[in-house]
Amino acid sequence: MFIDEATIRVQGGRGGNGVIRFISNKHNWKGGPDGGNGGRGGSVVMRSSASLSTLYAFRNRPKFRADAGVDGGSNNKQGACGEDKVILVPVGTVVRNLSTREIIADLSRPGEEIVLVKGGAGGRGNRSFTNSVRQAPRICERGTKGEEKTLALELKLIADVGIIGYPNVGKSSLISRISGKRAKVADYPFTTLVPNLGVVDIDGEHQFVAVDIPGLIEGAHVGKGLGYRFLKHVERTRVLLHLIDLAKLEGRDPLRDYQRINEELAAFSPALATRPQIVVGNKIDLLDQSDVEEEKARFSEFGVELFPISVATGSGVRDIVMRTYSILQSLTVVTSDEGEIVQRRVYCYHGEEGFRVERDGDLYVVRGAAVERLVGKLILDSRDAREYLSERLEKMGVLRELNRQGFEHGDLVRIGEVQLELSR
Repeated sequence: MFIDEATIRVQGGRGGNGVIRFISNKHNWKGGPDGGNGGRGGSVVMRSSASLSTLYAFRNRPKFRADAGVDGGSNNKQGACGEDKVILVPVGTVVRNLSTREIIADLSRPGEEIVLVKGGAGGRGNRSFTNSVRQAPRICERGTKGEEKTLALELKLIADVGIIGYPNVGKSSLISRISGKRAKVADYPFTTLVPNLGVVDIDGEHQFVAVDIPGLIEGAHVGKGLGYRFLKHVERTRVLLHLIDLAKLEGRDPLRDYQRINEELAAFSPALATRPQIVVGNKIDLLDQSDVEEEKARFSEFGVELFPISVATGSGVRDIVMRTYSILQSLTVVTSDEGEIVQRRVYCYHGEEGFRVERDGDLYVVRGAAVERLVGKLILDSRDAREYLSERLEKMGVLRELNRQGFEHGDLVRIGEVQLELSR
C-alpha cells in the first residue's frame, strides 16, 4: 500500500538524575561528596533510506520515544546516556511542524539525518556543587524531560521526469512500455490511485527515473479529484512529459486539456509553470495522418511543439525517450564535492531566556524558561539546595524583581510547577 502522508509524535528520553553520595570506606569513613551526574536522554533522529518507498510503517505506529539516561552513581560515576531512537523514512520525505506547517527538514538524499528532538539533560550529582564554601553539599538535580513534538511527514517522490495529463490518456501504459514498471491499466477514471515510479534505461549504462502522476483534473489544486494529493510529487521532477489524448475518446479537446493542466500546475506552484515540458500526443494509431498534422498545427499556433506517438504500437516512443534524456542532460545538475557524506542536522526551538514576575492574589508567579528549568531540576529537600536556589535567583535578578514588586519574607512564590517560600 502506498502511503505518502503521516503524523507522528516524537519524544526525547528523560535525562538521568544526579545523586547525593559521600565517600565512606574503611580508610575514609567520613569523606567528601562523590555523587555522579546522570546521563543525558537519547534523541530522536530521522534518517532517509533508499530501501523504503512509502510511509506505510507509520500508519499504525505514530509514537517514537528515545531511551532515558541512567542515574549517576557513587565514586563520581557518570550515568550512561540513553540510546538515540533512529527513524527510517524514504528519500524525499519532508518533515513539517504540525501546528505551524514550518518545514523542519527535506530529506532529499540517502543517508541524510536530522535530530528532531533532543533528549533531556542529565542532572548533576552533589560532587558538582562542591566549592570552597560548600564542601559537603547535599544538593543534586533531576534529569530534565526530553523535547516533544508532533510532526507531519509528507513524501514527495524523487524522479527526473513527471508524466502528467488527464485520466485515461495513457500515462500508466507509457511508463509500463518505457520502463520495467508494470502499472495497473484499465479503461475507467482514476485507474492509477498511486504514483508509479519506473527506471527508464537508455543504453544499458545511462538511465533516468520517471513517475506517472495520477490523473489531474480541473480544480485539482484546490482539492478536486485526486490531483491535489499527488501534485506535490511533480515538484521534484526536472522535466515534465505532458501526455494528451489526440483521439478524443473522452470527448475532450486536446488543446484545451493541455491548457487546463498547465493552469492547475501554475496555481499549485508558480515554479511548475516554468519547468521544461515535452508535449506528447498519444493514440495516433486511431487517427488518420491528416488529423495528426491538423492537431500539430493547432498546438503550433500557441507556440507549442507537439510530438505524436502511439503507446499501443510503440510508434514514436523511443524518440520521446531520447528527447527526454537529452533535455535532462542539458539541465544543470548541482553536485557536491563531498560525495555521499551527509552532515547530521539538529532542529531546535530557541525559546525566551528572560523572566517576568506576575501577581496572582497573594502569590508571586515567576515565569521564564531558564528559571523554570533551574527550579524544576533541583531537589529542594535540603537546606543546602534551598540556599543554592536563592543564590542563583539572586544572580539572575529574580529576587531583585520580587523585592521591587513588594515581596515580603514568608510570601509564597510559584516557579513552574513548584511553590515555595523564599528568603529575601
